[in-house]
Amino acid sequence: MDVLSDVLAVMRTGRPRSVQVTWHGSWAQRFAPVPGAVGFHVILRGPCWLLRPDADPLPLTAGDVVFRPHGRGHTLADSPATRPVGPACRPDEPALLPRYAVDTVGIPSETGGPAAVILCGAYELDPALVHPLLHDLPELIHIPAHLGHHPELRAAVDLLTAELTRPRLGTDALIPALLDTLLLYILRSWFDQQPALRATGWAAALGDPAVAAALQAMHRDPARPWTVAGLAAEARLSRAPFARRFTALLGQPPLTYLTWWRMTTAARLLRQTDTPLSTIAGEVGYGSEFAFANAFKRRYGTAPGRYRRQA
Repeated sequence: MDVLSDVLAVMRTGRPRSVQVTWHGSWAQRFAPVPGAVGFHVILRGPCWLLRPDADPLPLTAGDVVFRPHGRGHTLADSPATRPVGPACRPDEPALLPRYAVDTVGIPSETGGPAAVILCGAYELDPALVHPLLHDLPELIHIPAHLGHHPELRAAVDLLTAELTRPRLGTDALIPALLDTLLLYILRSWFDQQPALRATGWAAALGDPAVAAALQAMHRDPARPWTVAGLAAEARLSRAPFARRFTALLGQPPLTYLTWWRMTTAARLLRQTDTPLSTIAGEVGYGSEFAFANAFKRRYGTAPGRYRRQA
C-alpha cells in the first residue's frame, strides 16, 4: 500500500456511513462536534450555506465538496439567517443519520421541489492511531465544483449516489468501498492543490521525491532493520542532507517516525486480529517479543497483551 492508503487503513475503525438527504423550503441542520470522527458533504443540488462558529458563512453550490477532518461542529442551511430546529445530527450514532434520509425535511416550499440534495458521509477514527497527516490538515477542506478538474472525484460521487438511491444486490459491500474511494479522492484533490513550494508538513513531504521515497520504504517494509543511512539510500541522498530534509518537513527525525509507525501498526494488529505477539513483534521490526513489549509499553503505557484484552 502507498503511504496515504496505509494511513487511512490504520486510523479507521468500524464501518463508514453515508446517506443522501433532501431538504425542502426553508431548512437548517446542525451537525454536532464528534471528536474522533471525520465527515464530508457533497452538494448534489443547491445552493446552500456552511455555517461555523467563529467563521464567515461559506456559500456552496452544486458540485462543491466540503471535508471536515477534525470532527468540528457545523450547520448546513438554505440561508445564514435560518436557525436549525431539532437535535443535532451525530455521525457517530448509526441510528441517527438514516432518520434524515427522507424527502420531508424542512418547511415545504410552494413549488414542492427540493431546495437542496446533499450526500453526507462520516468515518470514525481510532483516537490512539490518528496519524499526524490528519492533524496537518486544515479545519475545513473546500473543493469547489470544477467538474473538469476532478473527474475521478465526480465519478466516485456518481457511483455512491446511485447505490444510495437505488440499493441492489451487493450495495452493502459497495458503499464502504466507495466511501473509501471518495475520501481518498478528496484528500488527493486537496494535496494536488497545495503550492509546490509549501514549506513544511505532510503536503510538502508527500510532494518531495526524496522524503516520499523514504516514507514509502518504511510503510512497505516496517520490519526491515532500517537505519538513517538505509533510508537515505532509498531517498537517493547522503545521510546528513536526508536527515535534515526529513526533520525539517515533518518535525521529527526519520527513526522517530519509524518507531511511531511500527507501534501504530502493532496496535492495529492487536485490536483487529488474534495474531500471536511474537509474530506481531517480527512484523514491526523487533527480534524478540520482550523487546517489542518494552517498546510498546513506552508508547501506550501498557503491555501488548493487556492492550489487546482492553480493546
